[in-house]
Amino acid sequence: MAVQRAAIPVRPATPADAPAIAATLSRAFVADPVLTYLFPDAARRPGKLLQFFSLIAQTEANAGDTLIAGDTAAVTIWRPPGEWRVPVSAMLRAAIPLIATFGTALPRALRLQALVDEHHPVTPHWYLAFAGCDPAFHGRGFGGAAIRSKLHDCDLAGLPAALETANEGNLAIYTALGFAVTDEYTAAPGLRFWSMWREPAATR
Repeated sequence: MAVQRAAIPVRPATPADAPAIAATLSRAFVADPVLTYLFPDAARRPGKLLQFFSLIAQTEANAGDTLIAGDTAAVTIWRPPGEWRVPVSAMLRAAIPLIATFGTALPRALRLQALVDEHHPVTPHWYLAFAGCDPAFHGRGFGGAAIRSKLHDCDLAGLPAALETANEGNLAIYTALGFAVTDEYTAAPGLRFWSMWREPAATR
């Protein structure tokens, strides 16, 4: 008889979770192609990622749209329909920490973000801005649980979901969750993006 795996708890984040969220995502993205491109110095990258994700965790408009699986083993940051783009006002408020984090790489980061925005769909959708699992918990279902929790809400509301990834290895994972590739483009030499879209599944 097969042994059933216990369900992984998923909960909305609170502002108090910001440090743990930043720590999890900084570990999850240490080898990510985009962040490797922006922070090529491997020795400094972990510290830079912690700065970056600390800023992200503190500035997302609604902490409840960030979902945590397990004891911060995995984190997903979602943006609601019509709010996928970071407002200019938010960028201006974060100008000083952005400069401190990116330094001379900031113009490159802004150009990259502008290119991604050009390829982003305009149809109302939930946007999976970041999804990461602490490498210590890989292969145990935490990341999938955090993503499926919001996708269930999307299905109930009849809303699609969208994401971009620059990691080709993620395509099969997202495809298994119902996403399909809708666009592919090169952002820089050796840096390719895939846009993915998921229509809501029928619910009873």
